[in-house]
Amino acid sequence: MLDDADDIHPLFHGAPKTTEFKKLRKRIVQNTREAIDQYGMIEPGAKWLVCLSGGKDSYTLLAVLHELKWRGLLPVELLACNLDQGQPGFPATVLPEFLEKMGVPHRIEYQDTYSIVMDKVPQGRTFCALCSRLRRGNLYRIAREEGCSAVVLGHHRDDILETFFMNLFHGSRLATMPPKLVNEEGDLFVYRPLAHVAEEDCERFARAMEYPIIPCDLCGSQDGLQRQQVKALLDGWEKNAPGRRQKMFRALMNTRPSHLLDPNLFDFAGLTRAGVNNSMDIPPVD
Repeated sequence: MLDDADDIHPLFHGAPKTTEFKKLRKRIVQNTREAIDQYGMIEPGAKWLVCLSGGKDSYTLLAVLHELKWRGLLPVELLACNLDQGQPGFPATVLPEFLEKMGVPHRIEYQDTYSIVMDKVPQGRTFCALCSRLRRGNLYRIAREEGCSAVVLGHHRDDILETFFMNLFHGSRLATMPPKLVNEEGDLFVYRPLAHVAEEDCERFARAMEYPIIPCDLCGSQDGLQRQQVKALLDGWEKNAPGRRQKMFRALMNTRPSHLLDPNLFDFAGLTRAGVNNSMDIPPVD
């Protein structure tokens, strides 16, 4: 990657020249390319709706996708989109000004889902489920209106791990956020190109680039969220055994249905021993 002003996307202007940052940037780009290729996300000529919340993860996603496109490695059209959900105090001018300055095609949409969430969610309950469902519905609508084939989200490796353990502990199932899926209506892909990228790398990258981070005050103000508890658990494991997060993530890519307990995934009843007739037929009596 060259850093000459004429050979870099504006999102990378002012990037630190340190060796440490260059290694970080290279790692994020390589991890993103790996996920895009491994999960078959590229449809030449497609248009992606890149969802931008203003958090560190979505800024990283936006920058890396435009870097790949700038280098001719991502033959799709990119449209950044921010859904202003009407949260009190939300700095509505930050993202439009940033995107205009960076020359990034974008759409800013206002939908007051905040009032709906506050009205519908009982006192003491968390907002995340309803908030995300309303947000997702609006993003699907916008994607259709803009002729996009995919909605692209900034979930990273740690989000995927946390969701896995939340499903394990609270949902009694082995499941997580897949890097690629089709929505329920069947007309849109949902991509997570940062699936292989560590949260720590996103944070270091966005901070080094001095992107204007916007915190989520709606759910961030709630204490005791299940995800926060799982995150604290993973932080403790990582502290005691560095690299454990990556090992757990790799395990999600190396499943063995025959060594689990789901008869819908593996035919346990049909297992036979070598040379043994497993038929239940009883021979006739002479």
